[in-house]
Amino acid sequence: MIKIMIVEDNVQLQNEIAYMLSQHGYSVIKAMEFDQIPSLVKERHPHLILLDINLPFEDGYKICTEIRDFSKVPIVFVTSRNTNMDELMSITLGGDDFIAKPYNTQILLARINALLKRAYPSENAMDVIEYNGIKLNILSSTVEHNGNVVELTKNELKILHYLLNHQGKIVSRVDIMEHLWDSALFVNDNTLTVNITRIRNKIEELGVKEFIKTKRGQGYVI
Repeated sequence: MIKIMIVEDNVQLQNEIAYMLSQHGYSVIKAMEFDQIPSLVKERHPHLILLDINLPFEDGYKICTEIRDFSKVPIVFVTSRNTNMDELMSITLGGDDFIAKPYNTQILLARINALLKRAYPSENAMDVIEYNGIKLNILSSTVEHNGNVVELTKNELKILHYLLNHQGKIVSRVDIMEHLWDSALFVNDNTLTVNITRIRNKIEELGVKEFIKTKRGQGYVI
């Protein structure tokens, strides 16, 4: 699944953009610590970044320059600073597009889609995640190991995809449920337990045990 990072310090606007993107099938990364954006990009490997200019600690121009030192990830400046000089600076410093606020959501989505198609001509590379012999195929909603395949439900796919995107890190139950809510998939605590059990059983059917580990009182880790 395509991951889009939102670097926006207006929490309400960030949440609105995140909801819109998740409704259109994107996985969303919300940047919360604005002094660590380049490190977060290295850690999470987004496919595209939506970047504001006016931010705490460093402005978007400086952040874009720092990211360009190690990555060619598409960067779209989404900002209320809409002068010709702002647009020129954005493109000159390595931005791929510039959209002024307020913006039409359909135009924003169209620009994102166009950039992604240019940057990643092979969609399959983004729609398959592989880790320790387990291969998750987003498009077919399946998980595979050694040529054996099992199908996943929509909730199971979302949960496993979220855990794989945070591999090596403990993910709390609350984090998983909030991720599903952002995707308009509503689950309660009991439903989450059932889904985790089903995912484990399906992966065990493929011959892999303890792929998802429980950290008591903390959450789950792959």
